[in-house]
Amino acid sequence: MDNGKVLVVFSGGQDSTTCLYWAKKHFKEVYALSFIYGQKHVKEVELARELARKAGVSFDVMDVSFIGHLGKNSLTDTSIRMDEEKPEGSFPNTFVPGRNLFFLSIAAVYARERGISHMVTGVSQTDFSGYPDCRDAFIKSLNVTLNLAMDEQFVIHTPLMWIDKAQTWALADELGVLDIVRYETLTCYNGIVGDGCGHCPACKLRREGLEKYLNEKSQSERR
Repeated sequence: MDNGKVLVVFSGGQDSTTCLYWAKKHFKEVYALSFIYGQKHVKEVELARELARKAGVSFDVMDVSFIGHLGKNSLTDTSIRMDEEKPEGSFPNTFVPGRNLFFLSIAAVYARERGISHMVTGVSQTDFSGYPDCRDAFIKSLNVTLNLAMDEQFVIHTPLMWIDKAQTWALADELGVLDIVRYETLTCYNGIVGDGCGHCPACKLRREGLEKYLNEKSQSERR
């Protein structure tokens, strides 16, 4: 089933957009799949559609809103005030239980029906908020499970797994899409495009990584 096709789990954020262009570099035919899961900033889906169009890749979206009703979290429940810092001994309330499990499982079925064996997701264990479904062990375990469940040979690629946010910005720059990622993606938990609100956990991580990368790049250019 390996015929140069790849499916990117695509939210239109910094990480998945970087992964989309990584996939374009490494595969002949790229598909992007977004999800509506009851998120407050659902406009990310239309943003993702436009980013996919600009990248020249096939785009689709699936409504899996049930995910947002399964557990309490601040990304789908407007009555919950968002954690701006990671609570001691736990993960923040921006964690949507089962999200990556559902996304990748659904993506695998979607891929199988289209003869696609490669999938890409932008999870990272290096720079993350402690979400258990961003860990390398989870991805490897799910990869095995999906292969057993459908008797296929899927390969889940995680280009960002072992790099931090500064290195993710460096990768975007290397791929020639730094400005697209910086100004046209939506990472902010409050739904503000580009540099975002500046104070939610996603914006803080993104900004700190960008500042570190630009500083390192500037120092390198002066040498």
